[in-house]
Amino acid sequence: MISIVMPVYNEGPHIEGSVATVHALLLQHGLDAQFVLVDDGSRDDSWAALTRLSQSLPGIKAIRLSRNFGKEAALCAGLEHADGQACLVMDSDLQHPPELIPRMVALWREGWDVVEGVKAHRGQEGGVYKLGARVFYRLFHKLSGFDLSGASDFKLMDRKAVEAWRSMKERDTFFRGMSAWVGFKRHRLPFVVASRVQGTTKWSPVKLGRLFISAISAFSSLPLQIVTVMGGLFFIGALGMAVQTLYTKLSGHADDGFTTVILLQLIIGSALMFSLGIIGTYLARIYDEVKGRPRYLVSETSVSPAVTPPISTQE
Repeated sequence: MISIVMPVYNEGPHIEGSVATVHALLLQHGLDAQFVLVDDGSRDDSWAALTRLSQSLPGIKAIRLSRNFGKEAALCAGLEHADGQACLVMDSDLQHPPELIPRMVALWREGWDVVEGVKAHRGQEGGVYKLGARVFYRLFHKLSGFDLSGASDFKLMDRKAVEAWRSMKERDTFFRGMSAWVGFKRHRLPFVVASRVQGTTKWSPVKLGRLFISAISAFSSLPLQIVTVMGGLFFIGALGMAVQTLYTKLSGHADDGFTTVILLQLIIGSALMFSLGIIGTYLARIYDEVKGRPRYLVSETSVSPAVTPPISTQE
């Protein structure tokens, strides 16, 4: 059995249709599966739709979080409540094409521990978002050493890879980076991002900026070294300025140098504030981690009756 993990946020109008589409595909290919649907504090009727699904379809485990914790926390909840020998993570708006699921399962059965969907084309995504993603992944690669070019949350992970992922206890998570960090035998499967069945993206520029900062600070301490490098450069510059100042003073050619002093103060002050900002980011991560708060809180669950037969049985 495989577990299909879907985070859900304000997907009420189409979530039943999305799950029905995936369910029909699994039935067609004779795949035994469980759905783990995580309502991340939706403000519409998503939970009512998930409850109806658990009453009308077999193999449904619906989980409602106590508030909106974010997609990363919803993914954590889904993976931690999945029971399958493998877990497949996909978006509930079907931008991750369900028709690739049989191929991903076949590759897993061939011995691959992680089958990850890689975006060959980002679909109808705006130019600004495409540029931002390209810059982020290049910078992430340079700083952390992990190449996430074209990466997505569309992945099938063997149980041992899931357990390795679950052993990582940080509170502020970045699923794509963490799933790359655990390693194992990996197969990259290209796909084209499909159009949404309904609705719009839930990612605002502010949320993407927060994810960018969180991902970089979680997987690389190199920004902290920038502070050290800047300090060294300014120290060398200060020595040069000291030598030059002493020379002009002793030679009797000392100038007022008012403009130079103002410029130096502005540059050094800006560098100090920038450095404090980098240090503050890492201190904030430490502060969040040492508090030890849970990644999410479950409000209620709705599970298909245990007597219901599985989605399908193989001869």
